[in-house]
Amino acid sequence: MDATVKTPWHLWAVGVVTLLWNAVGIMSYMMTELGQLDALGMTPDQIAYFDTFPAWATAFWALGVWGAFFGSVLLLLRSRFAVHSLAISVVGLIGTTYFQRVATTLPADMQNNGLDLAIWVITLFTLWYALKMRREGVLR
Repeated sequence: MDATVKTPWHLWAVGVVTLLWNAVGIMSYMMTELGQLDALGMTPDQIAYFDTFPAWATAFWALGVWGAFFGSVLLLLRSRFAVHSLAISVVGLIGTTYFQRVATTLPADMQNNGLDLAIWVITLFTLWYALKMRREGVLR
């Protein structure tokens, strides 16, 4: 007997809000890769900083933003693979944080702005939420 678990209302709220949040990360990543940071109002020092990212740091950043974005999409689709995608995003976030905090020096105007903490909190919350929904049988 196959019991269908009803989709809770909060899955839609969490999925849509995190999808919009993660879309901002995708936009930032794509604007950087396309050389359009001046359109985002970045200073020449900030642009120069992003231009120095080695390939490995850019790869971790890509894992972080794309993993989170697709994790939100998969969450909305009620796919159990949301957990895998969000776990990949955490790996990307760890690598990106390592690069920014250990391997290089952030420009002074990019330090301690609270954004990093928000990214960590939202990413870990989304992974926790997906794990909870999988455990409750909401994700298939």
